[in-house]
Amino acid sequence: MSKPGSNKKREPRTRAVQGELIYVVAGKEASLLTAECEKVLNQLLEPQQRVTGLFNADPATVSASQVLDELRTAPFLTERRVVLVKGADDFISKNRGLLERYFDNPCPTGVLLLTVTSWPARTKLAKKLSKVGRLINITQPKRWQLPSRLTNYARDTHNKNLTTDAAELLIELTGETMGRLYSEIDKLVLFAYTEKAVTAKHVESLVGHNRLFNCFAVIDACLAGNAVQAVGRLRNMLAEDRTAEYLVVGAFAFHFRRMFGAKVLLEKGVSVSEIVSRLRIWGNRDGFFAQLRKMTLKQIGSTLQQLAETDYAIKTGRTKAKVAAEQLVLRLTAG
Repeated sequence: MSKPGSNKKREPRTRAVQGELIYVVAGKEASLLTAECEKVLNQLLEPQQRVTGLFNADPATVSASQVLDELRTAPFLTERRVVLVKGADDFISKNRGLLERYFDNPCPTGVLLLTVTSWPARTKLAKKLSKVGRLINITQPKRWQLPSRLTNYARDTHNKNLTTDAAELLIELTGETMGRLYSEIDKLVLFAYTEKAVTAKHVESLVGHNRLFNCFAVIDACLAGNAVQAVGRLRNMLAEDRTAEYLVVGAFAFHFRRMFGAKVLLEKGVSVSEIVSRLRIWGNRDGFFAQLRKMTLKQIGSTLQQLAETDYAIKTGRTKAKVAAEQLVLRLTAG
C-alpha cells in the first residue's frame, strides 16, 4: 500500500533567493568590467555582508572543485553565497565540462559571478546560461553616450544627481576612459557631499582647477607673443600632471569655447556680469576678459578648428600628444 501523497510529482528545485544564480560580465575594457562587476556585487550583497558572503577566487590558483564547494557552502549571515572569479577566460577553458554540469543544476543559495573578455554565443555554456543566469555585455560607449552613462552611474552607485553640463565638463577635462571617469565621480560625490547635485562648478573646482589654471597661463604667454615662456609653461604643465599629455587639448578647447561664447555675448551687448554668470567664469575674471580683448571672434573660431584637428590627429595616431601640443602653442603664439 502506497503512502499518502506518494503519487505526487516531485517539486522542482527552487531558488532560495531572488535574482540570477550565475552572472557573466563580458568585455574588453578592464575598467568597465570592474565597474560593472562592482555594480552587480552591490546588488547581491550589502558592504558589511561581503566579509562572510563573498569568496573572491584567484583564477590562477583556485581549482574548479574549490569554486563549486564555495558555491554550495551554506550562507552565513547573508541570504546568498557569492563566488567571484575575475579574468575567468582560462579558468572556464580548463574546466568547461565541470562548469557545464554545474550550469545544469546550480546551487540555489550560491551565486557565481564571472568576468571574461569574451563569451562565444555558440558554446554549450552560453546556451545554458540563459536558463539560469544572465550575460552582461560591456562595450565602450560612443562619445555622445558618455554623459548619460555618467549621470546613471552617479545616480545608481551613489544616489547622487550629476548634472549634464557637469558630465560634459568632466569628459572634457578627464578624457573618455570610463574607469577614470567613474573614479572622478566617486571623488566628486564626496566633494559635494552636502549638496543635492554634483555641478559643473564642483568639477571645475576639484578636477579642473590646476589643469585649467595651467592652461590659462600657457594661453596668456601665447597671447603676449612669448613663445619661450609659453612652451616652458606647457612643458611644466605636462611634467606636473602625468595625465595632462592626453587631456591638454580638451582643456584648451574648453577654455576657447568659453572665450568664443563670451565674445559672441559681448558683441551682442550683454554685460560682463551677465556673461560671468551664464558661462560660469570663476577665478581670474579680469585675466579672462583681458585675453578676450586680444583675440577676434574669427581667431578664436580658427583656434577651435585647429584644436579639433589636433585632437583627431592624436586619437588616430598621426601625431604624438606632446608634439601636437607644442605645435599648437607655437601657432597660437605666432597668430
